[in-house]
Amino acid sequence: MKTIPENPAARAVRSTGPGHRLLRLLSISTALLLPTFSADGATAPVGTPSKPVGEIERRDPALDALLAPDAVIEQLAEGFDWSEGPVWDPRAGHLLFSDVPQNKVYRWHPLQGLSLFLDPSGFTGVAEGRRRQGSNGLTLDATGRLLLCQHGDRRIARLNPDGRTFTTLADRWDNRRFNSPNDLCQDDAGRLYFTDPPYGLAKEDARDLDFHGVYRLDPDGRVTLLTKELERPNGIALSPDRKRLYVANSHRPRPVIMAYPLDASGAIGTGTTLFDATPLFGDRPGHGGVPDGLKVDERGNLWATGPGGVLILSPEGRLLGRLLPGHTTANCAWGDDGRTLYLTSDSILARVRTRVAGPLR
Repeated sequence: MKTIPENPAARAVRSTGPGHRLLRLLSISTALLLPTFSADGATAPVGTPSKPVGEIERRDPALDALLAPDAVIEQLAEGFDWSEGPVWDPRAGHLLFSDVPQNKVYRWHPLQGLSLFLDPSGFTGVAEGRRRQGSNGLTLDATGRLLLCQHGDRRIARLNPDGRTFTTLADRWDNRRFNSPNDLCQDDAGRLYFTDPPYGLAKEDARDLDFHGVYRLDPDGRVTLLTKELERPNGIALSPDRKRLYVANSHRPRPVIMAYPLDASGAIGTGTTLFDATPLFGDRPGHGGVPDGLKVDERGNLWATGPGGVLILSPEGRLLGRLLPGHTTANCAWGDDGRTLYLTSDSILARVRTRVAGPLR
């Protein structure tokens, strides 16, 4: 695992003689606590170093209300096999995210940097020498407990207080095992919505379901199939008013983001295509990706991963611009004060400051 370079201030402590150690420590503490500021005056994260990567593509003047003209994508850590499923823990003040092939969850703290949080994260059985996929999408419930889409164990699970074991929340529909739950979100009533494509299945795994569904898990444990019309349902998110459910379809023949009307009971209506990513394939050589993870900001704009990186869409589905970190991007999530968007982009973790806030789970 590669990590970002050590903070120069911390390195200075080790090279300082005893007579200067107290002065150096005071200087380091002050340096770590000094805030930096974005172009619009908001306090930005500080602590561990970063470096600028990629670029921001602006297609519509409306993007200026969401991203400052001089906003920069910053790389925070690297060396992952496939980073995914980020979620910010506001109580602990750190970001959690999956490395799916490595069966691990990592923690990134603005002052402390990168550390291992959970191993194993999504496959807890015995694979007879074969690697199985770990966790993918992560979220927190209303009490702050970590919920995971576990590919290898083919279930939705909750991390127990011991920080090592899990409680199964759902692993079947109609008494048939899921394929490999991928991403999830939760509404204000505690209902979980999640997707179940086949990406986490091993070749030798028996499939119980011949479709890839979108489901709702109610607080009483009941699992309801909402739709099986999508070839590869993946990222999933709710609108701020909880009246729409968005689902990304990671299917190259039909790379779309669907919008479903959602009623107060958690039932969905007929879906419509909010955005079709087909025209974006190949328009930026070297920038890959399909519709994958997505989040929705406080104004209803979608920040949806896809060709190039993160597509920024208006509530009506108009493409305002793209975050192009130079790596295929799987997912994103807001953190810090709600105005920092973290990107899990293949082998790297990155972030960008935004002018609009988003949910912290």
